[in-house]
Formats: sequence, structure tokens, C-alpha cells
Amino acid sequence: MLSIIVSFIAALIATLLVIKFSNHNEKMMDYDLCGVQKIHAHPVPRIGGLAIFFAAIVGATIVYWRVPVVGTWVFTLIISASVAFGCGIVEDITKRVSPLRRLILTMISAIIGYFLLDAGIIRVDFHLFDNWLKYVWISLPVTVLAVAGIVNAINIIDGFNGLASVVSIFMLLSLAYVAFQVGDVYVMTAALIMIGAIAGFFLWNYPHGLIFLGDGGAYFIGFMLGELTVLLIARNPHVSAWYAALLLIYPVFETVFSIYRRKFVRGVSPGLPDGIHLHMLVFKRLVRRTIGRRDAKALTRRNSMTSPYLWLLSLLAVIPATLFWGHKWILVTFCLIFIITYIWLYVQIVRFNVPRWMILRKKK
Repeated sequence: MLSIIVSFIAALIATLLVIKFSNHNEKMMDYDLCGVQKIHAHPVPRIGGLAIFFAAIVGATIVYWRVPVVGTWVFTLIISASVAFGCGIVEDITKRVSPLRRLILTMISAIIGYFLLDAGIIRVDFHLFDNWLKYVWISLPVTVLAVAGIVNAINIIDGFNGLASVVSIFMLLSLAYVAFQVGDVYVMTAALIMIGAIAGFFLWNYPHGLIFLGDGGAYFIGFMLGELTVLLIARNPHVSAWYAALLLIYPVFETVFSIYRRKFVRGVSPGLPDGIHLHMLVFKRLVRRTIGRRDAKALTRRNSMTSPYLWLLSLLAVIPATLFWGHKWILVTFCLIFIITYIWLYVQIVRFNVPRWMILRKKK
């Protein structure tokens, strides 16, 4: 527990320092207030990931001081993440790193983790596919694509104050709990460090949006989530591979559904900015009507009121994944239930047929 407390305090202080420093440095600020996914009224620092990365290192240092073997393992995991994190931070500052380059560098991080930590997908709990995953030339590309996909999925849901950070904390809490149940001290410790680091950032991000995760923060959190999930499954045969599928299904299915919607329904490139993600629709058609004012304070309030809807949606997956982590067919069933629920909710909102219980009373 000491590691989570230390990483929390480190993130809390580091985030404050980043906010103070960024206010005097234009390169650290997000001045784009008109983009399709921009829901803030004033320029905001977008390098919150720097504080989270620093806090994770501080937490790992404490672990190394107390239990060197575990600390070394956590440091190796952070080193693996550094390429993905680095390209995200460079993009946050320069705005000049193309999506393709970021994808490639994220894949390089996954390759490093594969060889340094044996973080590979070696089973999906279906005999036919598991036989093929025994071969490195199949397991490696599958792992790289999966981890890179999770990294980008966290970046996609990072659209509102507290959304990506709280959803990630939910998933990390589940990982820590399951790792504790199976006696995996390594995964549990790394998950707890990340929880503390993200929580320290969250207090500055929500509800007033004083700082954003940025690509660096989203990439680092996404990579750690992906790697820890892969490692938990690979190291513990009693944990079903479908635990990972259900645990991560909200950001992953959001990504898959968005690619399908843009590529095959709208006929546009999946890489273009998109203003009709589920969280954007919740903001535009559920939350925006509840506050009639149009000033900056009202915009910030609407921003913060959007995230709890998606927190609850993510719990529809995280809770059953945590309860039934060893029961494949129950997990598969809940995956299907989540997908059906997501599509139903999306269609209802798009068609302006939102259930009344989801709409808050309008305030003037």
C-alpha cells in the first residue's frame, strides 16, 4: 500500500508543478478550442502524462527499495512503456508526430515488453487458436497489434474531464484484485502504482479540467493496461483470457465500432477526428440540454457531467469481469451483453430516442 500512497502524492505534486510551468510555456498548452473533439473554453496544459509517468517511477523506486526483485520488474515494465509514452509527449508538445509514426513506436514498445518481460498473448482459451499461439511468429504480431490497439483505444475515450482516468482506475483496480487472488505480486504492485499515479492527476483534471492527459498520458496508461492484462493472463493459467476481453471491452469496442462506422457507414478515413463517438453524443444530446447557459463555466460543468455516464457504462463490463475472472463462458456472455447494450444505447441517442431516466432536469 505504501507504493500507491507515494505514487499518489508524487502525481498530485508533479501535476500541480506541470500546471504552473505550462502556464508560462505556450508549447505545453492546448489552444485548439474549435476542433470536433475539443470541449473546453480556455487553453489548458495537455502534458498531464508527464506527471503520471514521473509518479510511476517514484512508486517503482519505493518498491525497489523494499523488494528489489519486484521493483526491478516494474522498472522494466516502465522502460518498455517509455517509447510509447515518449512519442505521445513529443506529439503533445510539437503536434508534429503523425498517427502512423505513433502507431509504429507504440508497437516497438510492445515488442520490447514481449522480449524483456515475456508479455505475450499465448492463449485465447480456444484450443484451435491456442495451438497456433505457441509459435513466436504468430504470438508476437498478435500481441503487438493487441497492445497497440488498447493504447489507441484509451486515447480515443480521452475526450472529457475524468473519463479516461477513472475508467482506467476501474480496470486497474480489477487487475490488482485478480492478481491478488492468484498471488501475482508483480502485476498487483504495478497496478497499484498506476492507480495512485492516475488518482493524483485526476484531482487536478476533474471536474474543472485544469490539465489534460494528452497523448503521452493516454499512451502510457493504455500501454500499462495492455501489458498488465497480457502478463496476468500469460503468468496465471487460472485466469481466463476472456477476463481480459471483458475488462477492456469498453475502450476496445468503442474503437472497433468507430472504425466500422467511419470506414463502412460514412466512407471516411478512420484516422480523421470524429465528433460522434458515444461520449460526444452523450455530451451533445444528454448533457448539453441540462444547462442552458453558454458561458465558460457552464461548458466546463457540462464537460464534467458527461463522464459519469461513461463511468457507469464501463462498470457494466469491469464488475462482471472482476467477479467471474475464471469462468470463460460467463465472461463471453457478458461480452455479448455489453456489445448489445452499447449498440442499443448508441442507436437510441443517434435517433433522439434517449430514455427519459438518462436525461437530467434542465437548469437555466
